[in-house]
Amino acid sequence: MEATASAVSFALPSSTKIQTCHILNRPINPFNTPTSWKPAPTFKPLRINAAISRTKKEETVETVRKQLENCYLLAGINYKGLTVKQFQELRKTLPETTKLIVAKNTLVYKAVEGTQWETLKPCMKGMNVWLFVHTEEIPAAIKPYRDFQKEKKLEDNDFTGAVFEGKFYGPDEFKKLETLPTRAEIYANLLGSLKSPASALVSTLQAPARELVMVLDAHVKNLEEQAQGAAQ
Repeated sequence: MEATASAVSFALPSSTKIQTCHILNRPINPFNTPTSWKPAPTFKPLRINAAISRTKKEETVETVRKQLENCYLLAGINYKGLTVKQFQELRKTLPETTKLIVAKNTLVYKAVEGTQWETLKPCMKGMNVWLFVHTEEIPAAIKPYRDFQKEKKLEDNDFTGAVFEGKFYGPDEFKKLETLPTRAEIYANLLGSLKSPASALVSTLQAPARELVMVLDAHVKNLEEQAQGAAQ
């Protein structure tokens, strides 16, 4: 890029001789931004976005807490790699007594912190979808996912852990949950124990609190039915 010169002629007052001089013009740099031009300012709604994000997080925490009401079991499932279609199909296979929710581990832990569900902390890693079971029939609630897992060959998408009656169950302990006796089986076994010798009664009293409560409830109902029958 070179400078250019332009000739300017003028006459001095004291002389009639015309003088000519050359004025050097500075070249124009095409890459320079004109000083009079300024880019339009951009405004990013950072505070608004942060407020919306915080609201969504609070709503998620509240949703989890709502699902914990009358919840008997809360389990985590590794859903990494699941397609949207598979996730939709899974939801359709679950009974009405269960609820599947996608939520970040940190938000779920915030909801369960300080409660009996806090023992779920060991599986608060990776990508989890959360299964809330609102029925005492735990095996029947878990089975639909097991069937779905086998059908779709999702060996890697296993349970990451669960909490039942305040106790944490790791992936290798899920067999215990899947083989829990049904309500009918508990009634039959424990009511039979009440009619058996004292040794059987001791075993009954040593049963988990859930089973003992259920059998006592069934026993009371049985006595009520007998009393009504006698009155007639």
